[in-house]
Amino acid sequence: MSGFRGASRSGRRWPATAAFSFPPALCLAALSAADAAAQDSAPALNGGDTAWMIVATALVLFMTLPGLSLFYGGLVRSKNVLSVLVQCLATAGVISLLWVAYGYSLAFTDGGSVQLFLGGTSKCFFRGITPESLTGTIPESLFAAYQMTFAIITPALIVGAFAERMRFAGMLLFSVLWFTFSYLPICHMAWAGEGALFHRWGVLDFAGGTVVHVNAGIAGLVACLLVGPRHGFPKQTMRPHNLPLAVMGTGMLWVGWFGFNAGSALAANGTAAMALLVTHLAAAAAATTWMAIELVWHRKASALGVATGAVAGLVAITPASGTAGPLGAIVLGCLSAVICYWSATSLKHRFGYDDSLDVFGVHGVGGIVGAVLTGVVAAPAFGGTGIGHDSIASQVGWQAASVLVTAAWSGVVSVVAFLLVDRLVGMRASREVEQMGLDLSEHQEQAYEIV
Repeated sequence: MSGFRGASRSGRRWPATAAFSFPPALCLAALSAADAAAQDSAPALNGGDTAWMIVATALVLFMTLPGLSLFYGGLVRSKNVLSVLVQCLATAGVISLLWVAYGYSLAFTDGGSVQLFLGGTSKCFFRGITPESLTGTIPESLFAAYQMTFAIITPALIVGAFAERMRFAGMLLFSVLWFTFSYLPICHMAWAGEGALFHRWGVLDFAGGTVVHVNAGIAGLVACLLVGPRHGFPKQTMRPHNLPLAVMGTGMLWVGWFGFNAGSALAANGTAAMALLVTHLAAAAAATTWMAIELVWHRKASALGVATGAVAGLVAITPASGTAGPLGAIVLGCLSAVICYWSATSLKHRFGYDDSLDVFGVHGVGGIVGAVLTGVVAAPAFGGTGIGHDSIASQVGWQAASVLVTAAWSGVVSVVAFLLVDRLVGMRASREVEQMGLDLSEHQEQAYEIV
């Protein structure tokens, strides 16, 4: 008969001879204590966390449908508004199905020999996900659905860079390829945990500075450069057709971003509460700063400017939202507004690229600013909760390295995907189609009836 080793709740170990010297009743009691300790250490479903994450998932989907759709729709000309709405809606449908088929598995499972860059296929078609399976203290099905909403909005963001001139079929096929070969690997590198590249580097990206914003921003820049400018750009004025729609979309994005950032805590706890607070403060600071810049330079504050500033602040705080304090968030918001204002005006005009709705200027540049400076605002000296490296300089260095990897990866994938799709189905609408408007030419519909 072999000796028995049990453990009390205090962690004290019993000697191997205990089974011989203890009466049977005490042996049974020791066994029960061991079982109880094992149950205590295992994760259990938390109703409060689950309820919050259901709300957060709905909020992030609300960011795309209808938030981003209305924001983009209001910024384009009236003959193209439906095309933008359909592109966002179709992206949500297609990416959701791909996420179930292989996206979740490639992003969040163990990839074995390729674990640094990509996951495996063990959970393709959500194999093994049951009502009882958990991720932390929430159902795994809910975690998968929450991450699905991130996968939806990221390729939808790219739409704004080539708006008003991209064919629908080309846009859709490009999005599928880019999601598969750029979004999923970067998502895995940042969030798959042990063994994944950015995790090994100690990179801080709480809610998607690299995964979402730098990733999409670089793809948007590549796509708008390859597809070319809209006919008439920059000599012809191409004003937003409906700023009230754009401002309403901004408000929806602002509210939805609470699910985006605070939800990334995956629990209803203090980290989520602080993430919500700093998200709001960064957006408020950036909107105010952009407004101040316009008042100084143009003597008037525009609705478009305040809305764009708010989005820039939301983008910049995203990677730092789980580690920054309130003052750090305000500083980050102010800096992002100044730098994104410069990139969306001076930089774009200097190089002459037609980033229609400033996807690179706001999401790309704002994401870079936020990802790099997370290494600063996360430090306790600046009110943050702490960094993973010995010094701020070291943390900033690894943050910058993750940005460079993301930019290079997304850039290469975007070029290859664009050229391939252009050869297969064509990417650019013809001059006649563009002048008519994509609503009629691509969808046989009009947003507004001419009476």
